[in-house]
Amino acid sequence: MEGITRAPKVSDALIPLIFLIVLLVLNIRVFGTDGLSGSNQIVLILSATVAALVAIFRLGFNWETLQDGIVKSISSAMSSILILFLIGALAGTWMLSGVVPAMIYYGLQVLNPTIFLVAACFVSAVVSVATGSSWTTVATVGVALLGIGKALGFDEGIIAGSIISGAYFGDKMSPLSDTTNLAPAMAGTDLFTHIRHMAKTTVPSIIIALLMFIVIGFNYETNGSVNDVKAISEVILEKFNVSGWLFLVPIIVLTMIIKQVPAIPALLAGALLGGVFALIFQPEIISTIAAEDASYAYQSFKAVMMSMYGEISIVTSNDVVNELLITGGMAGMLNTIWLIVCAMVFGGIMEESGMLRVLAEAIIRKVHRVGSLIASTAATCMFFNITTSDQYLAILVPGRMYADVYRKRGLKPENLSRTLEDSATVTSVLVPWNTCGATQASVLGVATLTYAPYCFFNIISPIMTILFGYLKIGINYYEKEEELA
Repeated sequence: MEGITRAPKVSDALIPLIFLIVLLVLNIRVFGTDGLSGSNQIVLILSATVAALVAIFRLGFNWETLQDGIVKSISSAMSSILILFLIGALAGTWMLSGVVPAMIYYGLQVLNPTIFLVAACFVSAVVSVATGSSWTTVATVGVALLGIGKALGFDEGIIAGSIISGAYFGDKMSPLSDTTNLAPAMAGTDLFTHIRHMAKTTVPSIIIALLMFIVIGFNYETNGSVNDVKAISEVILEKFNVSGWLFLVPIIVLTMIIKQVPAIPALLAGALLGGVFALIFQPEIISTIAAEDASYAYQSFKAVMMSMYGEISIVTSNDVVNELLITGGMAGMLNTIWLIVCAMVFGGIMEESGMLRVLAEAIIRKVHRVGSLIASTAATCMFFNITTSDQYLAILVPGRMYADVYRKRGLKPENLSRTLEDSATVTSVLVPWNTCGATQASVLGVATLTYAPYCFFNIISPIMTILFGYLKIGINYYEKEEELA
């Protein structure tokens, strides 16, 4: 059978996809938001098994070829996996050192419930534009903002939604963002033309999202009170040595990223700096975590190592504060990494066998007008986010597929690059088994399906780009359309 393969039909490709969707729906009904603990992973492995059976027995592929596709797919996610491990370590040392508690403390002094949601979205957007990374933004200021919001009495889902909305706006618009560079490269345009064109849909989307957060903020009945906020602040002061000097750690990390230091060394530096600052500012916390009567050097080594690799919890007299002062370290990321690997297995088989391509091509054949072309592009990107579980593949594959179609229709490449970002980049975080959705759920400790309804910017963006396509607003054409028709 080796070497004798046939191109898949749409019916072949639909078999594993329908199996995946049916099993995920059943899984969500049974396990709800606990799916990340293992059941989602099993669903993806079973779906990958079905895809492999179709590829081998119906299409003529051999296992070695499919395995190469799996390895290639998992390899593409390795940088994300390493970043996840380092985010876990960073979260641990920043908790131990008092960086996150200090952010929460000072945030409680300046933010009130009325403006909190819009402020959280705005702050996340500014930091993300400066760093070019939604992941870094969520893992640093996002974690602190979540703690502040919970202390103010907001539901964790809506807090996470406001943080993620802002973070993904910045991720889209920053020239430092990898996806913002990848999309124009796939479409065939330059970076700043892409950003200027993307602003036509992105700015209205974020304005609508901010207005929604303002309205919710003015009408939201929080279960927190001024006395609760005061009590939380006092407990943090009692437990930690809160100082403005602690902000040097996030400032250094953000500066490194703005200076285009790669994410992995920047996050590693941030984790190590957190450990150093813990030794300087939090000797009592170090002693408590180490839980041994030994020299301070011994206690320091043990406590810092524990915070980087495993779960630590700092117990206070306040139950709300106790919930804020728990971190899982690198080990806390293992469920997410497990999910990513399983998703990459499914995506690798579907990609290698050509089943993803044939599904996308079936959509293209139905496209005849500008509006439907843009809508189809957006739908294809979201489809790849669901099936390949990776936002980069959701940009790369549709970008390659549609580039020639846009050119032949007389549309400049920035139309394609904008649509790729408006749909692929922002919706990746709404899919529980996508690398982005799984990561943000793990970092924030909020299930994807819990925060997804409140990610207003991420929901509005693809709708906005489709609406602009049908109304032909902000569409750039070649000057001589007739030559390309």
